[in-house]
Formats: sequence, C-alpha cells, structure tokens
Amino acid sequence: MANTNQKILIVEDDKDIAALEKDFLEINGFTVAIEGDGLKGAKRALSEDFALILLDLMLPGKDGISVCREIREKIDIPILMVSACGEDTDKVRGLGLGADDYITKPFSMAELVARVKAHLARYERLTQNAGRSTKAGEIDIGWLQINQATHRVFVNDREITLANKEYELLYFLACHEEMVFSKERLYDKIWGEDMYGDMKTVAVHINRLREKIEKDPANPLHIQTIWGVGYRFMG
Repeated sequence: MANTNQKILIVEDDKDIAALEKDFLEINGFTVAIEGDGLKGAKRALSEDFALILLDLMLPGKDGISVCREIREKIDIPILMVSACGEDTDKVRGLGLGADDYITKPFSMAELVARVKAHLARYERLTQNAGRSTKAGEIDIGWLQINQATHRVFVNDREITLANKEYELLYFLACHEEMVFSKERLYDKIWGEDMYGDMKTVAVHINRLREKIEKDPANPLHIQTIWGVGYRFMG
C-alpha cells in the first residue's frame, strides 16, 4: 500500500506530461506538486519536505543538471532524472552529480510509478538501517566506525590514522551509501575550491583510503569505481 504521506515534486515544463505523471502518482496514493521551471523547482525542493524529486533534464530558468547539483548539495533524497534525448553523456552527468536513476521519454506511467516506488523503498531501507548510526555524527556499520566529534576511525576494531581530507572524503561517502559521485563533485565538496582544479587529487585520496580500509585495495569492495561516472561507497 502506498504511503499517502509521501510527497513527490515533479519539475517538468511540459504541462501535459506533468499532469499525466501527477495523475498516475496520485492514483497510487502519493501527494504530488508540480513546478514548470528549474529555478522554481530548486527553490521548492529545498523549502518543502518531499520524499522524491522527479526532475526533467531540459528546463527553462535552470537546467536539470544544475538543479540536481543544487539539491544534492543541501539535502539527501531520491532524485529521478527524466530526459527526452536518451544520451549516455546526460545519464553519466546526472548520475555523477547525485541523481539516483534515469528514465528516458517516452516511458509508460506504470514504469514510472514502479521506479518511484522502488527508489522510495530503497531509500527507506538505507535510512532505517539502525546499525549505521547510533548518534548524530557517528557511523557504525559493523566493520567501520566513524566518530565525527573526535575524527577517530576504526576498521574491524582497529584504529586507523587518516589525513584530514582522507577523513572528510570517507565520511562524506559513508554518509551517502550507494550514491555515485563524480570526481568533480567530490573535489568541489571536499576541497571547496574551483571545480576545474586538479581532479587527480580525488583519485590519489581514493587510493590512499583503499590502502587503509580495504582488505584487498586492488579489488575494493567498499570504495568502488563506477567507470565513466565516479565513485560510490558500499557498506
């Protein structure tokens, strides 16, 4: 049974498509809001409590990639990107900036609803993993414990020493388990400098982390490379 408390934001400039999506989602028990341009969509996504964002790629005011980046920098909710073009480069860019999935027009409304339900269920499963976090600022997933207050990290009950940026990178990835981030996104988030800096910095720090937390750094299980997209953390 759908959770009627779950509110979906559709950011779509085609009024007919938006209305059709809204109808089918409401039939399935969701509450739905619509915005027709990227600027209003981003503002509303950040000011109200939504369970998922259905975000078109080509929008007036601000494109979907920019909206996705803005939302992901501030809140962590499922983002499903929609495009009419179906180009792989757009898919890679969207997922690398934090979108959870991608659907190409034309698509059936049944497929859309199924995707929405699947991502909401996945997000709920991840956030309800009680073992992940016992207190604010702490991560505990069994083999890995991170304490944000003390900056102490334990791997299999053994404390490891991390440089400041290594720690920040690990903590950020672990807080967003299974999400894929591009090198550019990680560089901008962790180093806080111009996005067009030396991307090798990210790869170097990823390799250092693997040496310290992975059982077999050459075949990492926890900090994975998604070729052509970026990196993700798997607990």
